[in-house]
Amino acid sequence: MKLKLLLIVAVFSACTQLTAQRQLDSTIKSTNPIIPIHKQNLLKNIDVIANMQWSLNNYFQDGKYQQSKFENDQFRLEIRGKITDRVSFRFRDRYTKVTEPGSLDNLSRSTDIASITINLAKKWDLTMGKMCADWGGYEFDANPIDIYEYNDIVEYSDNFLTGAMISYTANQQHQFTFQLMNSRTQTFEEIYDSIPGVTPSKFPVAANINWRGTMAGGKFQTIWSYSQFLEAQNRTMYYIALGNQLKLNKFLFQYDFKWSNEQLDRKGIVGSFVPKSILPYAPQNTRYVEHWLHVNFQPQKKLNFFIIGMVSNAYWYGNPDPNKDNHLRTAWGVIPGVEYFPFKDLDNLKFFCTYVGRFYKYSDYAKRTFGDVDTNTGRVSIGFICPLLIL
Repeated sequence: MKLKLLLIVAVFSACTQLTAQRQLDSTIKSTNPIIPIHKQNLLKNIDVIANMQWSLNNYFQDGKYQQSKFENDQFRLEIRGKITDRVSFRFRDRYTKVTEPGSLDNLSRSTDIASITINLAKKWDLTMGKMCADWGGYEFDANPIDIYEYNDIVEYSDNFLTGAMISYTANQQHQFTFQLMNSRTQTFEEIYDSIPGVTPSKFPVAANINWRGTMAGGKFQTIWSYSQFLEAQNRTMYYIALGNQLKLNKFLFQYDFKWSNEQLDRKGIVGSFVPKSILPYAPQNTRYVEHWLHVNFQPQKKLNFFIIGMVSNAYWYGNPDPNKDNHLRTAWGVIPGVEYFPFKDLDNLKFFCTYVGRFYKYSDYAKRTFGDVDTNTGRVSIGFICPLLIL
């Protein structure tokens, strides 16, 4: 009796499963795909990239251990591709930054890039939307996930701005770009509050010219730029960035020189030295001068040793004190490290171990007048970096 009952249940179950499978097959066959077949060819020209930097970070302050923690240092999702032979787009959003909209450009501050590019002619392209300011220098030109620590100018700048860019590719050796953009993502009042005698500009605009050159059969390359940013009426920021790269066998040398002359302290670094009790608003006539050197030695394809040295000098020429010292601070940085590429079929995935040391030395005047104190920070990091191509 029990055997007959088991056989009946088994037969009924098999019939039920067969019917359900037929219904599922019928549903699949009768349902349109999410991406219609006639549009699936578009995916051939679209890339989806997960730009990631993850690490175990160990922090030190003035030589004393502070804490350790796992951190998602960077996660930027990027989608880019071609719509037609002459129209392409690019979108990149950073998930490790606040998403509040910029009050000037009305786009989330976490969005790095949201733009389209139109090929106007054989050598001419037009890009419109939010884009990367095409500044010179190899430090800024690198994918952000490959940077373990920025020098001060790039760290404290508005690097992604809304506007338009014309690109002219003369040949494989030389490319020139010209940009007109908003000079910032926030309003004057949000950044500077109010400054006596200074009137906000009705059109805070930035202009940037860039030259990318390749010489000596590709061994020597340049990324140079000159920019002007109108911060307020009769108040301008002038910025020069000169990036140089030299390839010699297994060695790669990159050197950047950066100079930012600011009639209003756009970076806010000098302003952070001066107590509000002495100066309740943003300083005027500040200047930042930087050097950045990156040396790579890659003895084999899977292994890379590097060291980065950087220095940033901060000046305040608008200080009303007759006994002033224009030079207020020097910030040093040193970043030695090693990178390991374990997979042949995924050569952009690398594991790293690095130390980031920063040393801040104030002038005697800044110590005496503003109470600034020399300090240093350190970070030992172990992790991975990968621009993972998902699609």
